[in-house]
Order: sequence, then C-alpha cells, then structure tokens
Amino acid sequence: MELAGRYRIAADRETVWKALNDPAVLSKAIPGCKEFSEEDGGYSATVRAKLGPVAATFKGAVQLENLNPPESYTLRGEGKGGVAGFGKGSADVHLAEEAPTSTILSYTADAQIGGKLAQIGSRLIKGSVKKMAGEFFTNFAD
Repeated sequence: MELAGRYRIAADRETVWKALNDPAVLSKAIPGCKEFSEEDGGYSATVRAKLGPVAATFKGAVQLENLNPPESYTLRGEGKGGVAGFGKGSADVHLAEEAPTSTILSYTADAQIGGKLAQIGSRLIKGSVKKMAGEFFTNFAD
C-alpha cells in the first residue's frame, strides 16, 4: 500500500525538524498514543487505533535512517496489534522551506499489513491510515 502527502506548516524548517525529532511533540501529535519513548536512533510507541472495523492496541518501533538535517530522513518501522494483525513499512520525509516562516513537509510511504487488517481490504485500511495521517499533521502543526 502506497501513501503520499504534503502539508504546509507555519514554522521555519529548523523548527519543524526539531519538532519532528522531539518525543514530547510527537507523542502529543500521534492519534491514540498511549506511550512514546526514544530508543537507539529511533522511537518505540504504544498506540490505540481503529482501522476500519478493527480496533486494537499496537506496539511498535521506528528507526531513523538516511538523516540529512534539516532536510530529510527515512522512517522504517513495524507494529503489532495482536490478533488484529501487523503493519510494517517505511516513509521518506522531506522538508522544504517555502518562506522564512513556512515549511512544506512531504512524504511518500510504503506499507504492508497482515492478519485481520489484511482481510479487511487495503482500500478501507488506506482510508483509515490517511485519516490518521491528517490528524497527526493537524496536531503536529498546532
């Protein structure tokens, strides 16, 4: 499943980069986040999510790769939701300064799902994931 998005954030690129790497900011921005911590060049999290008709608590880890501050990085991770299934994938994140006080964040992601999540169908899951991404970026921009 491929996803992409682009968001304008009312802050300079350095500020956005710092926030994207701040566990306190990220934990508040992730919808349903119950726990969030920094670990060995990445993060671990526990998130309560509803994807289509499946609601579950997912535990996962994300590693940061290809770091190019304050311009880009790659996120690579996976999460497990017990009987609900699992998800894994990667995302390339790019920041472009549009003006002194505005940054364009764009991302492309590729994800795989398994278990009950895969049985639901990728179209329904993709819609739920896009909604969650929109919530994340709205929270993050705030």
